[in-house]
Amino acid sequence: MSGGASSDRVGEAKALARALDCWSGPVEPEQLTGGITNLNFRVSDGGKSYVVRIGEDIPVHGVLRFNEVNAARAACLAGISPEVVHARPGVIVARFIEGGAAMTAEGIRAPGFVERFMPVLKACHRELPKHLRGPVIAFWVFHVLRDYASRLREEGSPHAPKLDDLARCAEELEHAVGRIDLVFGHNDLLPGNIIDDGQRLWLIDWEYSGFNSPLFDLANLASNSEFDEARERHMLALYFEGPVDADLWRRYSAMKAASLLREAMWSMVSELHSKLAFDYAAYTADYLARFERAYQTFRQI
Repeated sequence: MSGGASSDRVGEAKALARALDCWSGPVEPEQLTGGITNLNFRVSDGGKSYVVRIGEDIPVHGVLRFNEVNAARAACLAGISPEVVHARPGVIVARFIEGGAAMTAEGIRAPGFVERFMPVLKACHRELPKHLRGPVIAFWVFHVLRDYASRLREEGSPHAPKLDDLARCAEELEHAVGRIDLVFGHNDLLPGNIIDDGQRLWLIDWEYSGFNSPLFDLANLASNSEFDEARERHMLALYFEGPVDADLWRRYSAMKAASLLREAMWSMVSELHSKLAFDYAAYTADYLARFERAYQTFRQI
């Protein structure tokens, strides 16, 4: 996936990145492609490389940058994310991962990836919270879905006629998920947010992070990279270190459908609010179709 922005917006963001007071001398930011929320630049300074991530709070999506900064700093201390070297409202500067490449869905489905990634995910869930400081938000997908539905109705979304049916599905899924363990989730495991430097895997982009069920990250990883059932069951067995019984499989399947619905409704809201040049309507249609398939599979369990 990739997004775009007007040349004026890119120019303003580049000027902001250039003028930051953390640099040792003049710099020339280079825009990085990819991403459908923020503008990102690579900057070389003093023989080292950095990523400058520019984006304000996005209240319609529950994105609060103070939370992102806190999570990114804790993730660095947990050994799973690069160091944040500078932060101010709307700006985060982190070390560039040399030799790193963003994962693709094909790479995430490749043999051996899940085995490499599970320790990173467990460190996010269990080790990262030990390093958190200050207030931290929660990310409960079913609250997010209710909030999105209310906003879409109030703002006259063209998707409004679907919302009552989607809300009933979400309520059914929340009941099926049942009681949860509480961990600190990344909550946005798109392939591009996982970086492989050839030696280790890194997690980046913590804007949706918060306390959540581990099932959401697992479902998010699998649904965004379109795992088949065998890969899903293998992933769950690795994470929970045991066989996948019928109850776990049903709760996971409910969360997977909810994860896909959240991505679809995120895109519906973005259709109304985003200023990036990205085909959100097509993205909505894709994820609604994925949700419908996952929901029907869940109903058959």
